[in-house]
Amino acid sequence: QVQLVESGGGLVRPGGSLRLSCVASGFTFSTSDMNWVRQAPGKGLEGVAFISSGGAYTSYADSVKGRFTISRDNAKSTMYLQMNNLKPEDTATYYCNQGHNRGQGIRVTVSS
Repeated sequence: QVQLVESGGGLVRPGGSLRLSCVASGFTFSTSDMNWVRQAPGKGLEGVAFISSGGAYTSYADSVKGRFTISRDNAKSTMYLQMNNLKPEDTATYYCNQGHNRGQGIRVTVSS
């Protein structure tokens, strides 16, 4: 079955950086578009970033554009989200998505 396992979250100060990873299994990762979504406390899901199956096309939410970078390594069935210049409003649970499948989520807290 499809498994998506996120890692790399934690507590970071404003202006800091984190890199999230999502290791995928149970489907053909190299032919699957992938994305990251997040849910802040008390709010709904927000699309953060998208990457096409081959990695050639990416897109970002306006709120993270210029600060976050999505990438993937198809040989390792892994997707990444490099998050720089983090802000308190980036505090959320981040989820790795493939179609209707979603990981268990990883918490990111940005606080001084």
